[in-house]
Amino acid sequence: MGHLEAAHLEYYLPDGRALLGDVSFRVGEGAVVALVGPNGAGKTTLLRLISGELKPHGGTVTVGGGLGVMRQFVGSVRDETTVRDLLVSVAPPRIREAAKAVDTAEHAIMTVDDEAAQLKYAQALADWAEARGYEAETLWDMCTTAALGVPYEKAQWRQVRTLSGGEQKRLVLEALLRGTDEVLLLDEPDNYLDVPGKRWLEERLKETRKTVLFVSHDRELLARAAEKIVSVEPSPTGADAWVHGGGFATYHEARRERFARFEELRRRWDEKHAQLKKLVLSLRQAATISHELASRYQAAQTRLRKFEEAGPPPEPPREQDIRMRLKGGRTGVRAVTCEELELTGLMKPFSLEVFYGERVAV
Repeated sequence: MGHLEAAHLEYYLPDGRALLGDVSFRVGEGAVVALVGPNGAGKTTLLRLISGELKPHGGTVTVGGGLGVMRQFVGSVRDETTVRDLLVSVAPPRIREAAKAVDTAEHAIMTVDDEAAQLKYAQALADWAEARGYEAETLWDMCTTAALGVPYEKAQWRQVRTLSGGEQKRLVLEALLRGTDEVLLLDEPDNYLDVPGKRWLEERLKETRKTVLFVSHDRELLARAAEKIVSVEPSPTGADAWVHGGGFATYHEARRERFARFEELRRRWDEKHAQLKKLVLSLRQAATISHELASRYQAAQTRLRKFEEAGPPPEPPREQDIRMRLKGGRTGVRAVTCEELELTGLMKPFSLEVFYGERVAV
């Protein structure tokens, strides 16, 4: 079983602004924890720091066990990447290195088929076997069969861009959840998944014994899968993290109570600040005619200075205030046109036209 811990992480943007100010939290063995926060708060950057893709400007990251990562781009791959390439990219480091060596040796033997190239190819295959590459291919066969409905032998050279976003996500999730890595970082794993896919993901996260930290905006997934919530809270000095030890069902109420405590602490600070300033002002004039009052005046000034240097308690994070104004309008006679639309594994090809003003139930 694995775990991960972030301690006092700091990260600054290239322009010098603090994105993460003091982020600390721990995900214990076998826990499934959600990382939430407004867009731009630094959630993806935080995952990149934990995975080692970025280096923090302060603080430390500790990961116990193998680390598997699903990055946000999965689901929108549009380059020449093959299914094999995608599966290798989320495999453990030893598998990735051995696969790269096999690819290099194969390319060399196709270019210059001499004895040296053949020996290197034979060694690369031996290293692939030692790295348990053939066992990985057996695992990938289960993954492609579950996600794509075809065995790995037929799917491995297929270009990923020919898969739907949901198929790309499902394929990588199958590989990570079935794989050997004990700790998983999943950046918006529910994106592109249809309703059955989301239900499958919820069940797998509830069943898994792996340690999982995932980012999501899906309230149902958060409520059904997350045991604990880590909230990234933006501030002018860089975001910090607030950990809610319960699930998403109690998260919002706990957050409101936390904000209320912030407001009460600030009210008390303001009252104390006003009292100290009033005391200093009242002693200022009297200090000119009394040595004893002059000492009290200096002591009051010192208290006020130290109080102000310590500063007020932190303000609650600013809530997003999103308001939308949507104005409809007639854009054409045909509102929707579908031709031979097929959802693999769900329905056969169909065609449909929806005209302006019609009401269509699905």
